[in-house]
Amino acid sequence: MAVDETAIVTWANMVTVGRVLASPFLFAMIPAERVGSWAALIVWIVLCSSDGFDGYLARKHGITRSGAFLDPLADKILVLGAMFTLVNRGVLWLLPVVIIAAREIIVSLYRVFVGSKGVSMPASKLAKVKTFSQQLAVGFALAPFSINDATWTFVVCLWIAVALTLLSAAQYAWRATVASR
Repeated sequence: MAVDETAIVTWANMVTVGRVLASPFLFAMIPAERVGSWAALIVWIVLCSSDGFDGYLARKHGITRSGAFLDPLADKILVLGAMFTLVNRGVLWLLPVVIIAAREIIVSLYRVFVGSKGVSMPASKLAKVKTFSQQLAVGFALAPFSINDATWTFVVCLWIAVALTLLSAAQYAWRATVASR
């Protein structure tokens, strides 16, 4: 049964909201010392995987405007919250995280702006790859095997995420410029 695109309470949105509500528990699980945590990594993987599950539910039952807004917002809360927690713990550098956060805030504000005009702005394929690269960077930063013995894994993933973040920002800026003509 298809869902009305203006619906707010849908199975996909409930999974998305659950991801947001679970995020603070994950942040609290990230160790205060610069050591990895298998428990935090497993919760991270579950929360990141639930993003795919809510996408599956949305495609199966119908994509909604609220879901197109909430899903990327939930990704940002989860990724940026974990990244800033890892900065606070001395694992990630502040500069790349600030670059990522600035893009995420700007694109989110733009989504709100165009959404107020009745325009839905779902994530582009590049933005989905960008989010996945950010998730990988956090995952490697949480993993006990890489935090101590292979820090290059999350450092490289983080800078790839920064590059994809900037490329996706340029893509959205280009689309906004073309749409305003």
